[in-house]
Amino acid sequence: MKINRNFDNLVPNYLFAEIAKKTSAYATAHPEQKLIRLGIGDVTLPLPRTAVQAMKVGAGELSHKETFKGYPEYEGYDFVREAVAKYYAGFGVKIEADEVFISDGAKSDTGNIGDIFGADNTVTVPDPVYPVYVDANIMAGRRIVYAPGTRENRFLPMPDESIHADIIYLCSPNNPTGAAYSADQLKAWVDYAIKNDAVILYDAAYEAFIEDDCPRSIFAIDGARECAIEFCSLSKTAGFTGVRCGYTVIPKELVRDGHNIHALWYRRQATKFNGVSYPVQRAAAAVFSEEGQKEFKANIEYYKENARIISAALDELGIFYTGGKNSPYIWLECPKGMGSWEFFDYLLENAQVVGTPGEGFGSQGKGYFRLTSFGDRENTVEAVERIKKLLG
Repeated sequence: MKINRNFDNLVPNYLFAEIAKKTSAYATAHPEQKLIRLGIGDVTLPLPRTAVQAMKVGAGELSHKETFKGYPEYEGYDFVREAVAKYYAGFGVKIEADEVFISDGAKSDTGNIGDIFGADNTVTVPDPVYPVYVDANIMAGRRIVYAPGTRENRFLPMPDESIHADIIYLCSPNNPTGAAYSADQLKAWVDYAIKNDAVILYDAAYEAFIEDDCPRSIFAIDGARECAIEFCSLSKTAGFTGVRCGYTVIPKELVRDGHNIHALWYRRQATKFNGVSYPVQRAAAAVFSEEGQKEFKANIEYYKENARIISAALDELGIFYTGGKNSPYIWLECPKGMGSWEFFDYLLENAQVVGTPGEGFGSQGKGYFRLTSFGDRENTVEAVERIKKLLG
């Protein structure tokens, strides 16, 4: 037997293991110090009450023969898919309920979508980048071309007309940089994809954080239905990181190489995925109810206020950054010319604040650093004061 040797080409991801190791060693050596973690990518506020109640009702239904549910539909129950379509309509984007596939999260689908594409496709990903986009395609043996995000383009790379791409990964608002594409910028990507007969894989996991006129969906852009697939998640929208639920939207008219992409994805899911549990889907549908939206938007506003607090401090210190608006992430240039890991150590040892070195997200992340707004307010304020005192 043979192993898939493409795995040999993966760079071992020591980023978070190294962060944990360094943080643990410091905590052990300095037990009297209070560490504040601003590198956390997980939410900290509880689930919306409406979602929890719906989950309880759904679980209760499973205890009665009359309302018991077995295997769920591969693409999700109609009541959730209809709720997602109605949610999109609420910000002016029309999709059909039967174009929605309910899943256990955007990470799974952005990695698994490659199953329906050939290994000889060229893939374009931004750099810095969410690691799953890269690793999933390395595992499949595809050629990867990086679109560099830099200070000059404010970490919003644009198409390079001299390069042909078949598959394009975009994330807006972006993880890790927090930068969000404008409608004009996304239109340029859509036009490029159509010209190259490519497919855009659009990760909208942070769309609920958008507060200005940046598009919340690729399908707000004319032509996107001809070339795009959209992924989203309730992890950051409604705190479902420990519950797991997301959705993927594939227009029924999307065709490549003589094959209907919607039909191919259904075939893949029916083969390899048994669906999301009934109680979780009940909770997901409740998130999109009027009351559920009020509750999750309150949580998001809490995180956005944390981001504003961090951003205001960086403005005061004169440090360049992206994000902090439309996003829970703040991507800053390391001060005093420090490298990413150098700044990590400096911040840990002198302010007892933990963040994420940017080079863990790609070569363009060298000299940059990610902070997040997912902590609680008291710790965020204290961390900011420590950073201002250290760098001011």
